[in-house]
Amino acid sequence: MGGTVTAVSRNGTYSFTKPNRESVTLLAGLGVEGDVHAGTTVKHRFRMEKDPTQPNLRQVHLMHEELFDELREAGFEVAAGQLGENVTTRGVDLLGLPTGTRLRLGAEAVVEVTGLRNPCAQIDGFRKGLLKEVVGRDADGRARFRSGIMGVVLAGGVVRPGDGVAVELPDGPHRPLEIV
Repeated sequence: MGGTVTAVSRNGTYSFTKPNRESVTLLAGLGVEGDVHAGTTVKHRFRMEKDPTQPNLRQVHLMHEELFDELREAGFEVAAGQLGENVTTRGVDLLGLPTGTRLRLGAEAVVEVTGLRNPCAQIDGFRKGLLKEVVGRDADGRARFRSGIMGVVLAGGVVRPGDGVAVELPDGPHRPLEIV
């Protein structure tokens, strides 16, 4: 079970979108080299205000390119990096992975999935009405977040578009993804 990296993005400053790059370097225990969210402790501004010492479970943001196809059908043009993700993939059901899944990206990098990304209201500033498309409700009325997953870097390495994504599910009972 696996897929492909279709784009990689990073930004050294806080902004909603991240420019695509030819490659990114993942650093073990830190995240994407040169990205504003890299570090051992939380770098998300809202979370830093609450407790800047909490561990950074959001070192790498991954998003499935299939979401862009669905958004296009709903009338929204969105491209890789525009929703703030670092790694865009195709062929992997990211939202269906359990917590603790390991993703091998390219030849060396390994990211462990920590949870779901919760989209913020800034998405509507980017494209009015987009937030409603990436946050829906399931059959039981619970919020269903579709704006990607977060992870921490276990093993560093260079990641490029075209690299493979290998999925290693955790042992034992699988825990569904929750917001981190």
